[in-house]
Amino acid sequence: MASSADEEQERFLDPVARISEILFGLIMAVTIVGSLEIATAGRNEVRTVMIAALGCNVAWGLVDAFMYLVQTVTERTRNRVLARAVGGADRDAAHRLIVRALPEHVAAIAGPHEIEGMRRRLLALDLDARPLLATRDYLGALFIFVLVVAATFPVVAPFMLASEVAVAMRWSQVMTLGLLFFAGFGLGRYAGHSKPLRTGVLMTVLGAALIAGVKALGG
Repeated sequence: MASSADEEQERFLDPVARISEILFGLIMAVTIVGSLEIATAGRNEVRTVMIAALGCNVAWGLVDAFMYLVQTVTERTRNRVLARAVGGADRDAAHRLIVRALPEHVAAIAGPHEIEGMRRRLLALDLDARPLLATRDYLGALFIFVLVVAATFPVVAPFMLASEVAVAMRWSQVMTLGLLFFAGFGLGRYAGHSKPLRTGVLMTVLGAALIAGVKALGG
């Protein structure tokens, strides 16, 4: 729906989206570093791996930012099409169109008064006067790119600071697990979980298993 899409844009990126982008970047970086035998590599090889990890996350960030813009354009185009269809339909037909456009869990609890309110708001919208992409959307795409790239640095920073590669590898793993925990904790709090510490621990375990699985598959 147009109103819900606008509200989502106002929030820029909700906590789930922000944490998800960080997790994507983090997991990609740590699998690139961990899948190579970096602990036994020379300093030149370590530098090469660091550049590779950063390069991959830059590429992933660009793709993810582009797909964010594609999703935004798609949703707004869909809203415009719905608004035009509602404007050209009678009241009952418009209600059916709106119900079909709603997510299933929302449609199940929306009554006739709520649907009629949505119809009136759609009729009042001047969607064609608004651009499909605004400055805020480009900033949102940039924000996604920064999050993905920034997630690389906790993984590679120990290799820049520690003199021994094996020690740096251990610190990199510790920092990765710590970030996984805080990501799970943040998701738990956002979801209203009564014990977000548990979600933090669960995310740590699942994230470590996912990283191991990706590495085992050659990722």
